[in-house]
Amino acid sequence: MKVLKDEELFNIVGGSISASMINYLVRGIEAIFELGQSFGTAIRRAKENKICPLE
Repeated sequence: MKVLKDEELFNIVGGSISASMINYLVRGIEAIFELGQSFGTAIRRAKENKICPLE
């Protein structure tokens, strides 16, 4: 294993897209999709008058 000098360590550049960024993006898209599903289901149930009373 090669040991790097301090000057060489300062020149290291990482990648532009990481796995955590992709994971964050996918989770955000999934959350928006689930919100749309819930909203669509609520509209459909209200339209079909299949809403449980809040007693």
